[in-house]
Amino acid sequence: MGGVTELFLVMLIIAAAAFAPLGYFIYKYTQKNGKPFGETEPHGDSQSFVNDLAESAIHFVKSRIAKK
Repeated sequence: MGGVTELFLVMLIIAAAAFAPLGYFIYKYTQKNGKPFGETEPHGDSQSFVNDLAESAIHFVKSRIAKK
């Protein structure tokens, strides 16, 4: 019977470690009125070289397709 108890305790510890990040996220989410990471910048509002390069590549491909 000791083996079953040990297995139960080990599995309980593993489960607690696996779900700890979820519990922390829920705790932070409820703590700051629905903003777990504070004030963050909305995605896509900032200019970057990679975004500009991707947009120019997409425009180039669209213009090539339209000419055919």
